[in-house]
Formats: sequence, C-alpha cells, structure tokens
Amino acid sequence: MKKISFLLLVAATAVLSSCNYQKNNSIKQADVHEGDERIYGDGPDAPARQLAKQYEATPEDIARAAALRVKIYGE
Repeated sequence: MKKISFLLLVAATAVLSSCNYQKNNSIKQADVHEGDERIYGDGPDAPARQLAKQYEATPEDIARAAALRVKIYGE
C-alpha cells in the first residue's frame, strides 16, 4: 500500500510540474528583421513581398516533379 501511495505521489508531482513546462521553455529574442519590408511586406501580418515572385517552370522541372510524384505515390 505504501508503494502505491508513493507512486501516486510521484505521478501527481510529475503531472503538476509539467503544467508550466512550455512557459519556461522559451527564449525571448530580438527580431533581427524587424521593420524589413522584404521579409514582412507591409506589416507583420502581411504576406512577404518575396512570395510575390513567380518563376517560370522549365520542361525539365515539370518532368522531374512528375517522376518524383510517380516514385512517391505510384502510378
């Protein structure tokens, strides 16, 4: 009976101590790219301007992507 109560005490301690785990598992860092319009676009919640670039796909790229798709997912 003593073993069971001891195990319950250890389990309760582990459960209660894990409640604040993520609160202490973070690092406060300064944003190196703060205010950089190339990264953040018009604001922190706006899409990045570098995402607006569209590249032309060459036939070799299309064929390679199709071959990879067949290799991964099958016919």
